[in-house]
Amino acid sequence: MGGLVPAIIQDDRTGKVLMLGYMNREAYDKTLATGLVTFFSRSRQTLWTKGETSGNLLHLKSIAVDCDGDTLLVKATPDGPVCHTGTDTCWGEVNDSSSLLFLSELQDFIEKRHEEMPEGSYTTSLFRDGLNRMAQKVGEEALEAVIEATNGTNDRLIYECSDMFYHLIVLLTSKGLRIEDITDELRERHSPGWKKH
Repeated sequence: MGGLVPAIIQDDRTGKVLMLGYMNREAYDKTLATGLVTFFSRSRQTLWTKGETSGNLLHLKSIAVDCDGDTLLVKATPDGPVCHTGTDTCWGEVNDSSSLLFLSELQDFIEKRHEEMPEGSYTTSLFRDGLNRMAQKVGEEALEAVIEATNGTNDRLIYECSDMFYHLIVLLTSKGLRIEDITDELRERHSPGWKKH
């Protein structure tokens, strides 16, 4: 293809495929150097950085080469709509992430707190207080959720369940586990052949 390779652009946060462009070596190098996704325009025969006129830039997160070495997967964070028509993707899809994906993002943040242990952070204080305190907090928050479910309002139930989820993720992080380990277990339980341990 005359030194060009297809570059599939995927939103790093939502997982949505945003567009397809082409890169040559110069576009690839400029993307790495600037952190802004740059392509080679086949019609204009020149480099162009996505969003250089619209302001809807693509901020590079990672680049991977496929198994045949002839296609790039570029993960990026868009500043706005990606398509020149004004839509989020070149397929007219809305680029919204599932709310459930935020649980994984939240755990990434909690893991960073666990690594850095910044002073003044409530999460840091939980890690410093140890496993028993973290487990106790999950129990306390679960009880508060039960109380709101039986005698409270839906708004308060959501609030207390949010506290419970947060403390559960802190506890999982302290044990070297991920929220995805729970979803994997639930997926396995949902399969037809699953038997209770």
